[in-house]
Amino acid sequence: MPDWLSAIVLGLVEGLTEFIPVSSTGHLLLAKTALGLQGPTWDTFVVLIQLGAILAVVALYFQRLWSVLVGLPTSAEARRFALSILIAFLPAVVLGLALHDFIKAVLFESPAVICWSLLIGGVVLLVIDRFAPEPRYKDSMKYPWLTSLGIGVFQCLSMVPGVSRSGSTIVGALLLGGDKRSAAEFSFFLAIPTMVAAFAYDLYKSRDLINMDSAGLIAIGFVVSFLSGLVVIKTMLAFVAKRGYGLFGWWRIIVGGGGLLLLTFAH
Repeated sequence: MPDWLSAIVLGLVEGLTEFIPVSSTGHLLLAKTALGLQGPTWDTFVVLIQLGAILAVVALYFQRLWSVLVGLPTSAEARRFALSILIAFLPAVVLGLALHDFIKAVLFESPAVICWSLLIGGVVLLVIDRFAPEPRYKDSMKYPWLTSLGIGVFQCLSMVPGVSRSGSTIVGALLLGGDKRSAAEFSFFLAIPTMVAAFAYDLYKSRDLINMDSAGLIAIGFVVSFLSGLVVIKTMLAFVAKRGYGLFGWWRIIVGGGGLLLLTFAH
């Protein structure tokens, strides 16, 4: 398969899975393995194209985010929300800086870890979707700070490939009293600083690996992930408010279980 077509496929995988609790990183790494894409350039590609999907959040929520930004000097509500996101973001900063090299060198290279994470996470998502506590918070912009901190701690679980950043934050929000729609929205907002920071850090660490050829592939994946991310965000909130997260749990179990079977027979 030509590299440009591989970039399109990976961009689609990223955009379609970033905001649903199935692990975009896990799906990207499994797709990369299935396509036979090896080497540090493709590892960096997988991280950098995620910013395209994050910009889809900014585009769709621009008016609300802009009102928060311009309201920071005068609005207590805007400052409260901004601080809530910052508090949720901090645990990932601390652990991400401490464990970045280990995660990239060890966990990212283990398809078995990804498949087990998908499988176990699918079971957890099914259980939480059915037995989550009665929701106390329905506005993602008014979560208490302790709730935000708890969600941020849950987000750290997603540093294991296959766990899912959106999945871990959504499960954390549901367990801590958020309803299904606001849990997804808070996950969208928290994705912005988290993935921008991951993008910037990985771009700096991998600056010597990027040339004109790889930059072109990254641009293709970036645009495709942005466009497909727009579609997913527009449809996901209405879907989870009506049907919950059970479908995503079953999808994780099918992909993770199927991956483990393939790995077993491959050996």
